[in-house]
Amino acid sequence: MKTFVLDTSVLLLDAQCILKFGKNYVHIPLACIEELDRFKRDQNENGRNARQFSRIVDRLRSHGSLAEGIKLESGGTLIISPDSHYKERAKGILDLDKNDNLILAKALFLKDKGEKVVLISKDINLRLKGDALGIKSEDYETQDITLDELFTGHRLLTLEENKFKDFEKDRFLELSKKETESIMPNEYLIMNGENNPGLRLLGRYCEQKGGVVPLIRMREGVWGIHPKNIEQQFAFDALLNNEVKLVTLVGKAGTGKTLMAIAAGLEMAIGQQHYSRVLVSRPIWPMGKDLGYLPGDINEKLGPWMQPIFDNIDYLFGNQGNKKGTLTASWEDLINQGLLHVEPLTYIRGRSIPGQYLIVDEAQNLTPHEVKTIITRAGEGTKIVLTGDCEQIDNPYLDSVNNGLAFVVDRLKSEKIVAHTTLLHGERSELSEVATKLL
Repeated sequence: MKTFVLDTSVLLLDAQCILKFGKNYVHIPLACIEELDRFKRDQNENGRNARQFSRIVDRLRSHGSLAEGIKLESGGTLIISPDSHYKERAKGILDLDKNDNLILAKALFLKDKGEKVVLISKDINLRLKGDALGIKSEDYETQDITLDELFTGHRLLTLEENKFKDFEKDRFLELSKKETESIMPNEYLIMNGENNPGLRLLGRYCEQKGGVVPLIRMREGVWGIHPKNIEQQFAFDALLNNEVKLVTLVGKAGTGKTLMAIAAGLEMAIGQQHYSRVLVSRPIWPMGKDLGYLPGDINEKLGPWMQPIFDNIDYLFGNQGNKKGTLTASWEDLINQGLLHVEPLTYIRGRSIPGQYLIVDEAQNLTPHEVKTIITRAGEGTKIVLTGDCEQIDNPYLDSVNNGLAFVVDRLKSEKIVAHTTLLHGERSELSEVATKLL
């Protein structure tokens, strides 16, 4: 039996984390509870998890003493104790004025008692210090995959040349059971000739039909935007396909994720009228030091956060601005008519969003729980698009594989109403691509 010592960062990420460790002991140092008290008034996900965890533990108190241990539904035992003996063990080794070191001291004390201690934390430095003290330290909820192993959404498929003629003639190519064993629903295929590598066709695997169907193409582009590479062709197919209810686009800066998503949303909602409006949103996470309080009304406060979205909308409408910096109001007309709406994700909890084309930008800064909350807001006829770069994380509690975007890609890849594309080539500018590769 193991003894898991949890850090505050774990409690803030998952309020029900104490139930995830099976029939083992779960120790939470009192220092963690004190840290949670600082977060409980926050209106963000950290604050909600802090409050929820406190309520869960408060209900457990009726079953016994937290200091002596309370049995959990999972079969494990939760212990929250102010045992002062562990401080003696850490004196001279750690600065016990710091809460992180109090957590380490608790783990060190339990280890000295002969228990199989595992420190669980989202804090990399805390795990490093734990390792230095001989304490086994692990990340929480780390997936079994790395970013390089994450589902790309497309693959190469070698075919006999006669099958190419069948595909072009029938606009459908039936695949054998052996060929479809490992192919995911809506996975995109780059089909090369067996004896002629220069022969190439693109398609999407349709699970319902049991074969490959051609991509959706817009002869005049999508809201004036034309795909510049194969992955962008795949992305537009997913974005324009009404059978696909959830699309995830992952790619580095400059690959066109947000621009294509907004262009497709405008085309589907305004051009083809399949949706009542386009709703574009993004989480409020600053890059670097936060500027703090911003003056003005709600629209002025949100301006800096939503500006990247408006930049893309300006580009789509050709509103690059004249030398005086004035802009025409074409997309503002759409906002006034209720066809286009841009807002933060802060107040999405509890809402129901039917018949809309919902785009969530920078989704890599969302936790798995936040992404679940967003997707479950989808009402009848709504399509959701999540875009982001798993290597550009601003949320300090997330990393490249445990963020909400990567979580969705990995968990929902086998669903027939979900499609995913990884964008590899930057198309913003030559300078942007050089900077992305070399800096």
